[in-house]
Amino acid sequence: MKNLNEFSGFPNETLEFLTNLKLNNNREWFNRHKKQYQEFILEPAKSFVVTLGERLQTTISKGIRYDLRLNGAGSIMRIYRDVRFKKDKSPYNTRLRTVFWEGTGKKMEHPGYFIGFDASGGGIYAGLYRFNKSELETYRINVISGIGEEITKVIRSLEAQNYKVGGEHYKRTPRGYDNSHPRAGLLLFNGLYAVSPAIEAKTFTDPKIIDVCLDHCLNMASLHHLLIKITS
Repeated sequence: MKNLNEFSGFPNETLEFLTNLKLNNNREWFNRHKKQYQEFILEPAKSFVVTLGERLQTTISKGIRYDLRLNGAGSIMRIYRDVRFKKDKSPYNTRLRTVFWEGTGKKMEHPGYFIGFDASGGGIYAGLYRFNKSELETYRINVISGIGEEITKVIRSLEAQNYKVGGEHYKRTPRGYDNSHPRAGLLLFNGLYAVSPAIEAKTFTDPKIIDVCLDHCLNMASLHHLLIKITS
């Protein structure tokens, strides 16, 4: 890459690498192909992060953060899986995943955008996968007596645009809350996020993927701003 700001789409080799990694998810194969990992995964991903990150800052919020560190704290998610407590001991993630977030501290603790893809396609998540304890209580209070109507309006708007809204976790209304409240269903959530329609894999090889991602992020910006309001 001559310049990290010049993103021209992920090369076809990116999809080929991810396909082969899925078929050869072992350390021996990966170690033999580290050069390709650097060239076809990390380098174009850095350019993608900078280009999209700057666009997100200028169109959605100046506070959106992106970071090129590769130690797990940056926007490019680590390829290494934490398999300590999992039955599947495959050592590598076979999707290229990036994240852009707004807030201080660890990236996954704040509202943001998560973009992932492999050779079968990809998609974009917006929001916050799981509230921490204090955020969850603030969210519940807002559902019943704060900006509950705004939360409902945002969710309905996203669903009308074919974005799937997720975060429902509990089977019963939390103790201390009225299960007959008109928005009691929202009290079953322990996070709040939206998922874009699927994006074809070949789209990621086109420089226009930046515009595609940005359009989806703008469509889901109402949720992002809502969550910033709740969690700040």
